[in-house]
Amino acid sequence: MRAIAVSAFRAEPGLVEMPKPDPGAGEVRVKIEYAALNPLDRQTADGAPEGAVPPVFPLVLGTDFAGRVDMIGSGDNTFRVGDPVFGRVAHPGRPGAYAEYVCVPQDSPIALVPRDMPLQLAAALPTAGSTAAQILSSTAVRSGLSLLIVGATGGVGSFLTQLASARGTAVVAAVRGDERRRMRALGATATVDTTEGPEALETVVRDLYPDGVDALVDLVSADTDSFAAYTALVRDGGVAVTTRGVAAPAGVAWADFRLAPTAAVLDELAASVARGELTVPVDMELPLEKAPQALVQNRAGGARGKTVFAI
Repeated sequence: MRAIAVSAFRAEPGLVEMPKPDPGAGEVRVKIEYAALNPLDRQTADGAPEGAVPPVFPLVLGTDFAGRVDMIGSGDNTFRVGDPVFGRVAHPGRPGAYAEYVCVPQDSPIALVPRDMPLQLAAALPTAGSTAAQILSSTAVRSGLSLLIVGATGGVGSFLTQLASARGTAVVAAVRGDERRRMRALGATATVDTTEGPEALETVVRDLYPDGVDALVDLVSADTDSFAAYTALVRDGGVAVTTRGVAAPAGVAWADFRLAPTAAVLDELAASVARGELTVPVDMELPLEKAPQALVQNRAGGARGKTVFAI
């Protein structure tokens, strides 16, 4: 089968031919039709996180996928051959989703794709959608409150804007570039171009919320000073959330978010898409062969929605 893999950590990913995997006990093999790009994919190529399964090289990259069940391993069956499914390779170090086939445990984050939902959209949901949903469920962001999202145009930010807005939360979207029309369509109350300088964001936030926003979700800042500049816009008693593991200044209620994906969350997200309540922000579709270049571009940031690879 064709796959995008690395021969060692920090090696350049490339297109390779590999044997088709066979499902073990309790697993299903999925014939992948679409895979989605996530920042985690390039991070996996750079090195295994602490506690990860020891990898076997060449290591196939990729986390999110959608396709059809092709073979079922021994044991109890949750799925049937031919079922349209989408999900997430939950353990870094396992062969990933940038391939024609992947084997995953049936009790991992994998779920049926609703009827009439395109597999392209389903592939873009697992990591970004689950992250957004679990951020909202695990923080103090509630109906009627205000939320500042830094990095709102990417996959997580686009989902988070929609889900928060649907709960009655007023969203201020901090973006790079003029994204006002798109973010307002997703439910943002206000959009600020951060390339205009930190004063622009502070002016908008203070005009709307003189005491500061109730909550911050920072999807971008990788250093304490940058994160601290945004936490200064949070009111006393508010909460600041980072997905980058950055410590907050003293005196700020702080949460370092870690994703714990489940099939139940995938079912909820897919149902919301099928009902027309949640838009999947697919920015571009590329052939699998273009994945190495897309990973390089993603490292530079500035994503506007999700990139998916047609397998």
